[in-house]
Amino acid sequence: MGKTRQRADTVFVGGRVFTGTSATPIDAAVAVAGGRIVAVADAATVRSLADADTEVVDLAGGLLIPGFQDAHVHPAVAGVQMLGCDLSAERTIEGYLAVVADFAKAHPDASWIRGGGWSMDVFPGGTPTRAMLDAVVPDRPVLLTNRDGHGAWVNTRALEIAGVDAQTPDPADGRIEREADGSPAGTLQEGAVELVAHHVPIATPDEAHAGLLAAQEHLLSLGVTSWQDAMIGAFPGNPDNYDVYRRAAREGSLRARVVGALWWDRERGLEQIPDLEERRRTGQVGRFNATSVKIMQDGIAENFTAGMLEPYLDGCGCATGNSGLSFIAPEVLTEAVARLDRAGFQIHFHALGDRAVREVLDALAEAREANGANDNRHHLAHLQVVHPEDIARFATLDAAANIQALWAAHEPQMDELTIPFLGPERARLQYPFGDLQRAGARLVAGSDWSVSSPNPLWGIHVAVNRSVPDEAPNSPDAFEPMPPFFPEQALTLSQALTAYTAGSAWVNHLDEVTGTVEEGKYADLVVLDRDPFAHPPMEIADTRVLRTYIDGELVFAADTA
Repeated sequence: MGKTRQRADTVFVGGRVFTGTSATPIDAAVAVAGGRIVAVADAATVRSLADADTEVVDLAGGLLIPGFQDAHVHPAVAGVQMLGCDLSAERTIEGYLAVVADFAKAHPDASWIRGGGWSMDVFPGGTPTRAMLDAVVPDRPVLLTNRDGHGAWVNTRALEIAGVDAQTPDPADGRIEREADGSPAGTLQEGAVELVAHHVPIATPDEAHAGLLAAQEHLLSLGVTSWQDAMIGAFPGNPDNYDVYRRAAREGSLRARVVGALWWDRERGLEQIPDLEERRRTGQVGRFNATSVKIMQDGIAENFTAGMLEPYLDGCGCATGNSGLSFIAPEVLTEAVARLDRAGFQIHFHALGDRAVREVLDALAEAREANGANDNRHHLAHLQVVHPEDIARFATLDAAANIQALWAAHEPQMDELTIPFLGPERARLQYPFGDLQRAGARLVAGSDWSVSSPNPLWGIHVAVNRSVPDEAPNSPDAFEPMPPFFPEQALTLSQALTAYTAGSAWVNHLDEVTGTVEEGKYADLVVLDRDPFAHPPMEIADTRVLRTYIDGELVFAADTA
């Protein structure tokens, strides 16, 4: 007897396929049955699997790709922001204040005005003032986090409620921006945010759940079928998103496959590891798996808290006494990493400055020496400045480089708030994607949304062109296009697309079942409106997602009317 013919539920024909197993798309069609890919073959073979009940999707010259996987994103937080006082669509002080005023007017019973999404480069020196907010909301407290999530803008009433005044000292892990007399100016950096934030009523569980589902819909519309949430825990303004995800997973409303990175509380030490192990045990529900631990080792360059090997410069180009922060002392980090590695956790690091990157790599080297090699798949996110001597260590230690490519471009926050304070030589070390690729590092990709756009195609555009698409929120307001940002660090389209699919699937421990278009894998697929390989690189960002599938089920379809 011959092999039984399997009827396809869906077939994709009329275009090319980026399988992820080769560097360029192939001329092929794809058949899906029972949620799995059952054929990647010529059109005639695939069509032979169809019958009258099979859905035939005509790619019309477009491209079929694996579903995007975002390896560093914050949907639960982003969704709450989307449904609150969301400033992310504005790019001027006047625009921000108008949104705040309108939100306050529309929510007269809100005891606090909470939200976020403002960009540092919009304000002189990157620091908005309380007086600006007082002018539109003088009677109720306001707290608005910036797009990086590393600072907050507050009004006078919020500071009064929190008891923050000229005599309040800066916390060890943060800074209060001050007026000439020492009074708080209205911007709080890093750990100083908590001085006010712990007074803010957190979102209700229902608000947080609604935020997660709204964020999921947005990600599905961009072709993102899996992600790693880089911050699972309780945070100012948000309930514990661990329970939010478990609720969505239990009820089946979580469609995407999600890995959760459990927050490492830097105020605690090794005694929290049993708590993390228990959270891992009870945090594997449906499509949610809390199997990673997030360690934030430093801050960000724009507010001079990224951990650097050499001091930041001042406005005159002279060295200061500030080399940024190490949130966890290197000796504590080394012991924590070894213990977590031994316990089978993946570790997801925030490491942005070159000192932080080195401290993390040193800790991973010690863990490997103590525990031996394993399949935990640790990864370092952001990697803004990497010392050349540390590039090759990623491959040696099998530590993935988790890139947020949309940041690797000239834009106001980079050109006005970063490069002048790094200096030209150190600035050239930023976002060394090309060097990491050439040195054999495994590249994975994420957006860090709500910090920046979750659109993978915009991130891929910047990875290839090292310039921001015109329509991106951080695109410079200039008549002339900006030059590429250290173009020697550019990736090819294939490399960038692979990082956002197979690369991130690997870091999410999903590579056996997703990340490429191959027979037997889950039919997590995306239909693009064109084949970007057939167009100039500067047009990558013009590509649009037409359809998104998870397990062969259509979860997003663009309005093409």
